[in-house]
Amino acid sequence: MDYKDYYKVMGVSRDASAKDIKTAYRRLARKYHPDISKEPKAEEKFKEVGEAYEVLKDPEKRKVYDQYGKDWEQGQRAQASSHGFAGDNGNANYQYSHDFFESLFGAAPHFRQQRQTGADLHGNVSISLEEAYNGAVKELHLPHTQTASQTIKVKIPAGVKSGQQIRLAGKGGAGRPGAAPGDLYLTIEVKKHPLFDVMGNDIYVTLPIAPWEAALGSTIQVPTLGGKVDLKIPPGSQGGQTLRLKKRGLPGAAPGDQYILLKIIIPQPTTEAAKAFYKKMAEEMPFNPRDKMGV
Repeated sequence: MDYKDYYKVMGVSRDASAKDIKTAYRRLARKYHPDISKEPKAEEKFKEVGEAYEVLKDPEKRKVYDQYGKDWEQGQRAQASSHGFAGDNGNANYQYSHDFFESLFGAAPHFRQQRQTGADLHGNVSISLEEAYNGAVKELHLPHTQTASQTIKVKIPAGVKSGQQIRLAGKGGAGRPGAAPGDLYLTIEVKKHPLFDVMGNDIYVTLPIAPWEAALGSTIQVPTLGGKVDLKIPPGSQGGQTLRLKKRGLPGAAPGDQYILLKIIIPQPTTEAAKAFYKKMAEEMPFNPRDKMGV
């Protein structure tokens, strides 16, 4: 993987404060949001900014990133291993089906050298954004080492994000007789939502509005992960303008916000009367949107 200078991506110095990083993230998120941005490769840059922010906003991740540079992810795993939350305890006689775990988790069990304890298993759990917001309980069916399959319930905490891991102690591979089993590590994958984009704890949604709603102001219902809420559109609003609903993002120690990007939709004049209305509006409201361009 090519090294990415996250400070350069965010446009901040290496000694930038948490507030500076958050301010830069919000500015860039709006600049490169795919629904409103005219920048080249906006969607790619939008994701890159989100990736950089995920690391730099977290003091622990940022510390590891600063220390290890391009090898920061390996450094993070090494630090986690020293605390007992990573690494795979091997058992060459472990009897779970290789094909089963590949189909369920996308990878077979990991083994190192032969030891007494069971192997740690790693897999993925796919959840919806609504489940990430509300929390959920998922059922997984695991094979038993000797007889039938085993069903376990996994509690997904509210506010979880893609890439985070859940550790289930003792749910990994069986050890040798009398030895402790390994652990099961599940990596969360939050599926893409048809309406919402996620950046950190914040939620973004594009809201289509009519020209008269933008010009005159209006109160409109807006979808959020917690249900529909009323949003006041200020008179004279413009396309690309961003409004905020506080604490309507993902829950957590610092709950995120929901940002609403306004997108003005122009109705097409499909009748002669509609065309006449547009002509009358042009006559009574002379307006040049390119005035500042000198054209």
